[in-house]
Amino acid sequence: MASFPLQKKRTLALAAFAWIACCDGAAFAENWPQFRGPTGLGFSAEKELPLTWNAKTGDNIAWKAPIPKGDSCYSSPIVWADKVFVTYVTNQPVAHHLLCFATADGKQLWDATIEPGPLILHDLRGGYGAPTPCTDGNRVYAVFGSAVIAAIDFTGKQVWRKEIENYAFDVALGSSPILFEKTVILDCDQTGKTSHIAAFDTETGEIKWDAKRPETAYTHSTPVIVQIAGKPEMLTSGTAALQGLDPNTGKLIWWCAAQGDSASPAYGGGLVYSDSGRGGKAVCVDPTGDGDITKTNLKWQIRQVPEGLSSPIIVGGFVYRTHAPEIVKCFGLATGDVAFSERLASISTWASPFATSDGRIYFASAGKTYVVRASEKFEVLATNDIGEENRASAAVSNRHIFVRGDKNLYCIGKK
Repeated sequence: MASFPLQKKRTLALAAFAWIACCDGAAFAENWPQFRGPTGLGFSAEKELPLTWNAKTGDNIAWKAPIPKGDSCYSSPIVWADKVFVTYVTNQPVAHHLLCFATADGKQLWDATIEPGPLILHDLRGGYGAPTPCTDGNRVYAVFGSAVIAAIDFTGKQVWRKEIENYAFDVALGSSPILFEKTVILDCDQTGKTSHIAAFDTETGEIKWDAKRPETAYTHSTPVIVQIAGKPEMLTSGTAALQGLDPNTGKLIWWCAAQGDSASPAYGGGLVYSDSGRGGKAVCVDPTGDGDITKTNLKWQIRQVPEGLSSPIIVGGFVYRTHAPEIVKCFGLATGDVAFSERLASISTWASPFATSDGRIYFASAGKTYVVRASEKFEVLATNDIGEENRASAAVSNRHIFVRGDKNLYCIGKK
């Protein structure tokens, strides 16, 4: 078991949540504007979220709202102020929708239809609805697997729509869009040496920059923007390397040989953890270098982490990871030593966890949810089961948790 001095634990825990003090409370603490929240790392400023809920009795279920019957759609809800947004899709005919609900009572406010793009999927394992939308509080930016991105305003009106010009995605377009200043960035890593990352102008949809990446194979993970040495860097996890890029241009800053595919990188305590998600090697690196840092900045590695399409999270000096078969594992961030590895029946290895500022980690979904203590000692605080299958991750806002099921969107918390 990894052992950490108490002071070091406190320092790393503070680092994990330092963003809270730097962010505007109205814009971040109360909103969940993209996949894995305001930082893209799964951190929430919320405290005293509900520990238990019951869909049958209605205990701590503020409301549930039906989602129209569609086909496989694994995108997660996002929340801004008094609105929660989700996408849904159908395969026959191909149709793409963005839905808006009121956070107060779950009333559906509007349904925006986005014309599909040029890509017809013949392998529907990933489907058209994998990417989670993002919002800057003015518009929602929605991406679909037919190779299209659109901006929808808060009344449901389409502001712009752009088709992605190069599309040779493996199985599906799985990466979610992220925001940086006045751009919405989309990782379009794919097959056939046609990989690229594009930044679209949030006002017009015009491409601000498009970084070609012929050496990079396909990936389905979502990039994360963090501060490294006082400057923003975009972390990407590809099939052959973990990389740091300049989000202003897409220029490659550093890289480390690694296996990536579906899981987004985790960042905390000045270190980056990344694994494939499909099963394979895991690496932990110091991201402060330039060029190839494989030999110079690699802190530790694990030869094999089993498949888990969720993303890991770093809290208080530890990496928390779910993987097959129904395992939650905790590594020491400094060493990679396993602190615990426990099997939890029916835990989702698709939905990504989130951590709250009062020391809880929620492995939450519309199926089985486990709440555990953020500690190197394994402790389950609560277990809940709504009973709907879905692979979407949860969203958090204003002391409520939003989870997407196959039939309904649920708001968990006090009415």
